Amino acid sequence: MNRTRLKYAAIAVLMLTAIILLTTFTVGRELLADRQPTLRSFALLNFAGYLFFLLMPVEALIPLYQSEGHDGAVLIIVAVTTAVASQLIDYGIGRAVSGKVLHHVIGLVGEKRYAKAERAIRQWGNWAIFVFNLFPLSSPNLLLAAGIVRHNLAATMLYSVCGLVLKYFAIVYVFEAFF
Repeated sequence: MNRTRLKYAAIAVLMLTAIILLTTFTVGRELLADRQPTLRSFALLNFAGYLFFLLMPVEALIPLYQSEGHDGAVLIIVAVTTAVASQLIDYGIGRAVSGKVLHHVIGLVGEKRYAKAERAIRQWGNWAIFVFNLFPLSSPNLLLAAGIVRHNLAATMLYSVCGLVLKYFAIVYVFEAFF
C-alpha cells in the first residue's frame, strides 16, 4: 500500500473513531444510564454531523429523539441552528483555504466527492445547495465547495436553511404520522 493510501486510511480511521467516541459519550452514555437523551447531546451530534470531515447520518437522530419524548418543533429548531453553525464553518474553511492547503482538504473529503460538489455549485448554484440540504446528501462537502468557489454567502445560507427546514419538517411529520 502506498503512503498516500495509508495516510487516507489513517484519516478515515481517525474520523470513524471520533464519530464513535462522540456518539458513545453523548447518546450512548445517556441511554446506558437509562436517562432520556438530552437536547444538548442532540445539538452536539447534529453540529458534528454537519462538519465536512465527520460525515454522519444525522437525519436518523430526529426519530430517535422524538421517540424519547422531545418535541418535534424544538428538534427542528435545534437541528437547523446547529446545522447552519457547522455549515458556516464549512463555508469559512472553504473560503479560507489556499491552493496548497486545498489539496489536503480534498484528501480528507475525497477527490471525487469534492469534484462532484464543485461541479454542482458551478452548474446549479443555489438549487444545488437547496437540494443537497433537502435530501440526505453530502451538504457539508457542498458548503465547503461553495466557500472555495466564493459562492455568495447570503444566498448559500438562505437556500441551505430552506432545504434544512423542509427536510426536518418532513422527518418530524412522517414520524408523528406513522409512529
